[in-house]
Amino acid sequence: MSHENCIFCSIIQGDIPSAKVFENDDVYAFLDLSQVTEGHTLVIPKKHEEDIFSLQPETAASLFRHVPEIANAIDKTFSPKGLNVVNNNREYAGQSVFHYHLHLLPRHGDEDGFASKWEENGSRYSKEDLTRIAGSIAENL
Repeated sequence: MSHENCIFCSIIQGDIPSAKVFENDDVYAFLDLSQVTEGHTLVIPKKHEEDIFSLQPETAASLFRHVPEIANAIDKTFSPKGLNVVNNNREYAGQSVFHYHLHLLPRHGDEDGFASKWEENGSRYSKEDLTRIAGSIAENL
């Protein structure tokens, strides 16, 4: 199930060492070497799937079944002020390893190394715009 030259597949296979947090038949969680914030953990499926667009429903179900459990372990360990769950898809959105993964980033304070601010653009869209946009998305489901 591994993908050639994938660093996460190499970690799962034990070819590259990692600080393992959790493992079962389908999911592997380990500390991100960057430790953007203390306790920064990656949760990945063992099956190589590139991003959210290729993630199979059964893979997602297996992965997300364990995310609250791992998040709660981080919460018990660090008592953070909050926790961000981040997933980047495709290079333009900041994905640098093309094996689906979630970042669990405990938030320890304003100077903890992570900023999650974005611009509010709600005033640019009318109720009609939102109805049209939602309808366009729904048509593609």
